[in-house]
Amino acid sequence: MKVRLISLWTLLFPMLLLLGCSSSPTPSNSTSGPIASTPSAAQVDLGADPLPSWNKGPAKQAIISFVKTTTDKANPQFVQPEDRIATFDQDGTTWVEQPMYSQLLFMRDRLVALAPQHPEWSKKPLFKGLIVGDIGALAKATDKDLQDISDATQVSMPVDEFAGMVKSWMATAKHPRFDKPYPQMVYQPMLEVGKYLRDNGYRTYIVTGGGQEFVRTYSQPVYGVPQDQVIGSVLETQYTYDKQGQPVLIRKKDLLLNDNGVGKAKDIYLFLGQHPKAAFGNSTGDQQMLEYTQAGGGASLEMLVLHDDAQREYAYGPAQGLPDTKVGKFTQALYDEAKAKGWTVISMKNDWKRIFAWEN
Repeated sequence: MKVRLISLWTLLFPMLLLLGCSSSPTPSNSTSGPIASTPSAAQVDLGADPLPSWNKGPAKQAIISFVKTTTDKANPQFVQPEDRIATFDQDGTTWVEQPMYSQLLFMRDRLVALAPQHPEWSKKPLFKGLIVGDIGALAKATDKDLQDISDATQVSMPVDEFAGMVKSWMATAKHPRFDKPYPQMVYQPMLEVGKYLRDNGYRTYIVTGGGQEFVRTYSQPVYGVPQDQVIGSVLETQYTYDKQGQPVLIRKKDLLLNDNGVGKAKDIYLFLGQHPKAAFGNSTGDQQMLEYTQAGGGASLEMLVLHDDAQREYAYGPAQGLPDTKVGKFTQALYDEAKAKGWTVISMKNDWKRIFAWEN
């Protein structure tokens, strides 16, 4: 039975199709994708700091200790190369999710571009507001509103056509506050973590509530993550033929996979068949991914990014008394769970020497 989009906040939550496109496992014998080999000493400069954008402290030390422990054959917690898997949420974990998820902003721009062909949209208050530039209108949108925007801007087209539009948008769209292209809105400290893990034989996966097709268009150039190592929310597709008789996949309206919350744990199992050894997130949508990672047993690393730097980026929670938000919510309950289970909470303000590569 096909499942209808129930809540666009849950669908491509961290980068979803709708409103703001915003760990210790036991080794398993099952593998997915190419097996990364452990680099030789000649490949890695052991004297260099692998995380230069991180301040000294417990968070940086937790990452380095985890990598050293799990790649040292003499250590009882050594992890075989085929079991070295690390998962990263995207929105709010590897790049900016405020004031709205990037995919939702993509949808807003698509709405503006298509508006001249749809004069009837002027009769819809939300559509009309977005067309004239009222981004704040998204915060008041209902799930039905968001579904309507998604249907109007992202479906009933070939998957290749959609990918082309995303690539064009990524090449020109700029963040509304920082006026930088979205590929430059990634967190330099997290790029360093991803590279450090890959240099030590880990496969790094983006596991996002956002659209899988959306993220795959730029995952390699932006993150160094191949498109087949992106797991996200997915819409149904229809296999049909074009006018020339060639096979084509068409994006449909129904939700196939909701990769948010419990969906992240289920989809990691669906695609990989085993627990990750490390997981990085920033919101309640990542809770189950970190729990599933830690439930695997053995050495593991679970980390959550806390946005507590309003000057260099944004400050929101509502954990630790920070402002509440509808985009990337990090509750006090999640914070308390992290502390109780030994997860590391990364303070953006205190742990990151710099946030973006372009910072002075």
